[in-house]
Amino acid sequence: MQPFKSVAYTAVAPGTRLIVLGAVHGNETCGTKGITRAIAEIDAGGLALSAGRVTFVPVTNPLAYANKRRTGDRNLNRKLTPTDTPREFEDHIANWLCPLLAEHEVLLDLHSFTAPGVPFVFMGPANNVGTIEPFDRAAREEALAERLGVGRAVDGWLTTYAAGVARRQAHAAKFPEATLDLDPRYGIGTTEYMRAIGGSALTLECGQHDDPAAPDVAYRAIMNTLAHLRLIDAPDPSPSRMECLSLSEVIDRLHPDDAFAQAWRSFDPVVEGQAIGTRHDGSVITAPFAGFIVFPNPAAEPGHEWFYLARSSARLGPAPAQVSQ
Repeated sequence: MQPFKSVAYTAVAPGTRLIVLGAVHGNETCGTKGITRAIAEIDAGGLALSAGRVTFVPVTNPLAYANKRRTGDRNLNRKLTPTDTPREFEDHIANWLCPLLAEHEVLLDLHSFTAPGVPFVFMGPANNVGTIEPFDRAAREEALAERLGVGRAVDGWLTTYAAGVARRQAHAAKFPEATLDLDPRYGIGTTEYMRAIGGSALTLECGQHDDPAAPDVAYRAIMNTLAHLRLIDAPDPSPSRMECLSLSEVIDRLHPDDAFAQAWRSFDPVVEGQAIGTRHDGSVITAPFAGFIVFPNPAAEPGHEWFYLARSSARLGPAPAQVSQ
């Protein structure tokens, strides 16, 4: 059994309780490197915690990290919940991690992505009293998102997943060879769990997995978060003008021969009717609306997310004049 490790610092003065995660997916190491750098500065005396508490988890999934792959036995960032009957390694992580999350108020989860693209932040939903993800701390998340040092925010994760589950249920019999997950809780990861227990949370996608700049993005986000939450004596970073997109569709890969029409990058724009990919039976997948490709994964396993589609959103106000890429 791989050991679990967290490093916590508590100031004398009260304040916000922050937790920062790295390597929830084992091949996403930028967060680990950014966290390790922050820990080294605190231990060396170059960075002092003036209030509150910060807990760092450099490697959240040690099995996946040791094997240099996304998962151990399964994806930790899906169906995250404690269980009395752990079977997979990620179940044991959940039984350790979920109580640790519950000790904190704010989560910053550091990730990276497969295809080329620019860093962005995943926010939770706007305040609502719905059944999928009721929430009342949107303003806190939005304020922090604007200070992480990136120029794009994305929301709509869990509602998009609910629609994806319904689609899987509809085509499960047609594609028995695919490993289809039909559990509505499939979309619940670290940030969704944190919101469900009363906290606020952001996922920062720091860049492509092997981008040498990604660890610096992670480190800067940690420093900006500490400053914004008043955990260190540093000026609150100025909020960035941000482009905001909302996820609207998730499309699964259903067969190893499903193929993209081109080498998509995250946030490539598409027009309505544009060919995105072709199924193994020759049917063409086209864009149902003008929007953007997010997280295209040409190596996705059958029954898992292949790509997402997003629309422009005015949630954070008018976006800066820029071309999405």
